Amino acid sequence: MECISEKNKAHCTCTYEPCPRKYKCCECLQHHRKNDELPACYFNKEFEKTYDRSIGNFLRMRQR
Repeated sequence: MECISEKNKAHCTCTYEPCPRKYKCCECLQHHRKNDELPACYFNKEFEKTYDRSIGNFLRMRQR
């Protein structure tokens, strides 16, 4: 499957600039799943900017 990273740019909310997986959703999801995390697109702006991609942080965000 060909990556559509150019199209993904319009929807990516990740602010971590040195990330080699930026705009490559398939690679991003795989990386975060391997680390028991969620990608930036699951978080609102306030929580995304902490770079804490843990499931616990996601649950804290959802409880607000």
